Amino acid sequence: MSADNTPLIPAGAAYFRPTRTDAPTRAFDFLICPSFTLLAFASAVEPLRIANQLSQRPLYAWRTATVNGQPVTSSCGLTVQVDSALGTPARDAMLVVCAGNQPEKVITTALAAAVQRHHRHGGHVAGLCTGPFALAKAGLLTGRRFTLHWENQPVFREMFPTLTPSETKYEIDDRILTSGGGAAATDLMIDIIARDQGEAFATMVLDMCLRRVAIGRDPGQRSSLSAVAQLRNPGLSAMVDLMKRHIEEPLSMEDLSARIGYSRRNVERIFRKALGLPPARFYLDMRLDHARNLLSGTDLSLSEISAACGFSTRSHFSKAFTARFGTAPSRLHARL
Repeated sequence: MSADNTPLIPAGAAYFRPTRTDAPTRAFDFLICPSFTLLAFASAVEPLRIANQLSQRPLYAWRTATVNGQPVTSSCGLTVQVDSALGTPARDAMLVVCAGNQPEKVITTALAAAVQRHHRHGGHVAGLCTGPFALAKAGLLTGRRFTLHWENQPVFREMFPTLTPSETKYEIDDRILTSGGGAAATDLMIDIIARDQGEAFATMVLDMCLRRVAIGRDPGQRSSLSAVAQLRNPGLSAMVDLMKRHIEEPLSMEDLSARIGYSRRNVERIFRKALGLPPARFYLDMRLDHARNLLSGTDLSLSEISAACGFSTRSHFSKAFTARFGTAPSRLHARL
């Protein structure tokens, strides 16, 4: 928004006529949380700015807010001055929660209540990056399609065990919108713009962003296990899925092999050829990566994390964790 609260319409060389020139201005209220990811926020607001610039019309308006109206520091250390305290957003505004690091600590009860209230009064609500934690805390995600950044999904599942996020880059489910964060926030906004002004106009906005993705629901985030998803071996994918479902109570290599109908020797060969690791090492690394996520994203004790990741003793967990990450879990836990 400009200083006098009118929609920002920057000058630009390019012009593209929107489909609906009489469309009312769509408003967005960005609710910024401490340690929010600047990339996700910028990736969401810039397509709106570009849409106004291309059309030379007030298609979109936006403002920034925190719960108390005070400046907020992003995950990269930059401090942002917001427009105001949140107050009560207009019913036709979309309330967008921008979060980032340690959402379980920065997303307060008051913030979740504001999200719940806006949705209850008929408003649209969205969550970028870890913003869906706020929507979950507000009780809005039950029975909904939603997503969040793959890095934070293990912690999310621990906090909200009855909710299952998708692995897509973004989801739109009626008045609930979610994005995995990062540049995926652009994909979400492009979808909104396409619904408002048609695909031709949205494609032009996309071109201005120098981004090439298909408009519509994009099927994939790439996690640390993304290499597996790219492999066309159904047995390997099935085994990795089994591993992911049995982190707390690990299965033996013999059990895993038998469940997918492969011999242990064949499984060893497939993993080494495709991933350069024996399956047991891959499975252990998966459990340790999950432990590191729980260390950084929850208040669980080391004993609880050890058990949640399938280690029979805390000493075994500590030794394996130190070997993988070069530091003891107790030191990381104390630092956080």
